Amino acid sequence: GIERFLQIMDADIDIFDEPDAVEMGTPEGEITFKDVSFEYPDDHNIVFTNLNLSIHKGENLAIVGPSGGGKTTLCNVIRGFIPKFYQGDLEGQVLINGRDIAQVELGSLATEVGFVFQNPFTQISGIANTVYEELAFGLENMGVEPDVIRRRVEDVLRLTKTEAFRDRNPYQLSGGQQQRIALAAILIMEQDIMVIDEPTSQLDPQSTDDVFEVIKLMKDMGRTIVLVEHKMEQIARYSDHIIVLDQGRVVLEGTPREVITNPDCAKYHTRLPQCTNIGLGLKKRGVDLGELPITTDEAVGQICTYMGR
Repeated sequence: GIERFLQIMDADIDIFDEPDAVEMGTPEGEITFKDVSFEYPDDHNIVFTNLNLSIHKGENLAIVGPSGGGKTTLCNVIRGFIPKFYQGDLEGQVLINGRDIAQVELGSLATEVGFVFQNPFTQISGIANTVYEELAFGLENMGVEPDVIRRRVEDVLRLTKTEAFRDRNPYQLSGGQQQRIALAAILIMEQDIMVIDEPTSQLDPQSTDDVFEVIKLMKDMGRTIVLVEHKMEQIARYSDHIIVLDQGRVVLEGTPREVITNPDCAKYHTRLPQCTNIGLGLKKRGVDLGELPITTDEAVGQICTYMGR
């Protein structure tokens, strides 16, 4: 739980003013990369070269592409871990809500950017005996009033449908349940931006769906989501925007439909949704469903329409 501990303890700020629990005003959440280049020390591994990217307030941006393409490094830049925690040569400007992160203390940035790791074990504090205490941990360290903490914990348990876990030890939960608690622990902190790095890589299909329901909740609450993920079925369903990152370059960008149906998408080792592959396979056999489906609902609808002709 060292990453979780560092995240909370680094947020050296005053007690925040408390609006109504969970129901925040319109959050900020703009992220801009301007001619950003980054190179790790020693190995001279250039990850980005003149990267330009805009992520808009309230947007769910999915980052996909081959391993080693720079996805996690990009997340670490947004989090402020690069270059303040992971050393390297960072050039250009990265703006969070209009502020250059090079001029912002890491603790201050932690109040604006929340993050969820690939492995939920690294997200759990390790000092809380129950899920309830785990969710309260960050707020307690930031000096929030006890009555406010209790209200916000109850609200987040209800919203994320994790009430049944409230008295369970976090380490006695399944991987999928732990990941939902990790997401809830970030949601309760009310940051404007959520950076989520491969949250379902170790989860079964049902747990994956449960995690994406929490991500959808974050989006519905107006949070800006930056999501690294390989499960294209969920990306097609939940994301507003996709970028394909390869060798530190944005090689494809657009809506889920624009990217997934682009013939070049598979060239960059990006797996297509199964329903899209079915549509392509049928088309090769002379069964034209029209527009390629990118979600299961679309595929079922198109096949039913075709069969009813």
